[in-house]
Amino acid sequence: MDTRQMLDLILTDARLPRPADIGIADGRIVAVGRDLGPARQTRDLGGRAVLPGLVEAHIHLDKAGILCRCGQSHSLSQAVATVSALKRDFTTADVRTRGARVLEAAITQGTMHMRSHVEVDPRAGLRSLTALLALRDDYAFALDLQICAFAQEGLTNDPGTEALLEQALDLGADLLGGCPYTDTDPLAQIDRLFAMAVRRGVDLDFHVDFDLDPEGSHIRAICERTMRHGWRGRVTLGHATKLAVMDDARLAEHAALLARAGVAVVALPATDLYLNGMDQGHRAPRGVAPLHLLEGVTVAVATNNVMNPFTPYGDCALLRMANLYANVMHLGADHFDTCLDMVTHGPARLMGLQGYGLAPGDRADLIVLDAASPAEALAMIAPPLMGFKAGRQSFDRPAARLLRP
Repeated sequence: MDTRQMLDLILTDARLPRPADIGIADGRIVAVGRDLGPARQTRDLGGRAVLPGLVEAHIHLDKAGILCRCGQSHSLSQAVATVSALKRDFTTADVRTRGARVLEAAITQGTMHMRSHVEVDPRAGLRSLTALLALRDDYAFALDLQICAFAQEGLTNDPGTEALLEQALDLGADLLGGCPYTDTDPLAQIDRLFAMAVRRGVDLDFHVDFDLDPEGSHIRAICERTMRHGWRGRVTLGHATKLAVMDDARLAEHAALLARAGVAVVALPATDLYLNGMDQGHRAPRGVAPLHLLEGVTVAVATNNVMNPFTPYGDCALLRMANLYANVMHLGADHFDTCLDMVTHGPARLMGLQGYGLAPGDRADLIVLDAASPAEALAMIAPPLMGFKAGRQSFDRPAARLLRP
């Protein structure tokens, strides 16, 4: 008789990348290896690749799926203005319906952790926030949602926004977001948001440097304030496309500063490629921050927008985003692990996730891919076949099969 602990589930013949079985009990991985003992349920994975649930570090659920209402924009400023006009009419029910579609797409693409920005200002009020708070509960069985109360259109130039951000935190938002480049006084916005974040004990996530001019970056100002306030490991920068056009010396200088301050960087390849350099036609530079060159910096790639003026496409597949980054940066198979880290362990670190991974003791949040190895999954953008959230199967996506005559 086997006297070992009765496991809830054993997933046999998994690729991690080496073949192994995964034993799960009480929502956690308790063993990885062979001959793990008895289990209430066993699933044979047939040698398929397994990854920890993917981590979406930057998305906008509140303004997803509105392309049919407004059409295409031809610049960042036009996209901001278009959504600014539309969000006055956003209702909580509308945002909740559109957000649910995106969440369900993301879940079936393997995402189990997500940080969504939500615009909080006098035009949107708290309606979109209320929708995301409901969605966080609705989909908790399959995905953990962090909510970032976000000042898209400025702070010092937008009376009432600061008070609404405070209310958003009171209602349950997890962190604060800012956008210095839309403010008439960018440095004052940064200072106000740091003051609020430190007082409230929350993280910060800024949209910064979203253009192709290497001058005028706000990275130094944010890093200096991060170190001054002792907020290392609690500040993230999204876009940072100025890094894509800096010379080698200046890029190295900024990378060292980001590493010293403990400030993370998220690139949004689909949006950054689409909006940057439109006026330069087919000669436009890539406009994506070179994350793989930022030694010592926590980095991630993410989706940003889905089917709206900022990004008029998207299927919420983070493996596709990591694959796109590899293509854009001319990274071959020797960098696939680095790119996979940008949708798994990298964003998990910047979001402060505990017990993330595939080792004994980690949360049993994992996905099974239609590929023979994690590297092959990235190269082929292999679809997830199933996911397990806290050891319970949370989605099923059967592999395609040919129907031969």
